[in-house]
Amino acid sequence: MRKYPNPMNPSVVGVDVLDRNLDTHGRLHSHRLLSTEWGLPSIVKAILGTNRTLTYVKEHSIVDADEKKMELCSTNITLTNLVSVDERLVYTPHPENPGVTVLTQEAIITVKGVSLSSYLEGLMALTISANARKVQYL
Repeated sequence: MRKYPNPMNPSVVGVDVLDRNLDTHGRLHSHRLLSTEWGLPSIVKAILGTNRTLTYVKEHSIVDADEKKMELCSTNITLTNLVSVDERLVYTPHPENPGVTVLTQEAIITVKGVSLSSYLEGLMALTISANARKVQYL
C-alpha cells in the first residue's frame, strides 16, 4: 500500500514531488507538496471563520537504507494564520525484532486567535493519533 493517497487516510487528495535527490551519504531526500481535503464540520468552519477545506502541506523525508530508517517532517503552508501543525515521524526497525517497524510520532499543534483553541488543538491531536494507529494494520 502507498502512503498517499490511500483508503485509510482519504483526506490526502494529491501528492506532488518537488525534489528528490541522494546526499553524499546515500540517503534519499524527498520534498513533496500534499493537497489535503479535511471536510471540516460547520461549527469548526464558523469558529475558524473560513469555508476553505482544501489545504496544502510541505513534507520532507529522508530515507537511510543503511540504517533502515525513515524520517518524515511535515508542516501546513495554508491557513497558517489560524493553525500550524508541525509533525515528525521516524520509522526504525524494532531493536529486538527487526521484522517489525517502530513508528515514533510527535506533533506540535497551535490554533491561533480563535476561541476554543484548546478544543480545536485537542481535536486535531486526536485525528493525528487515530491516523497513526491505522499504521499498525498496514
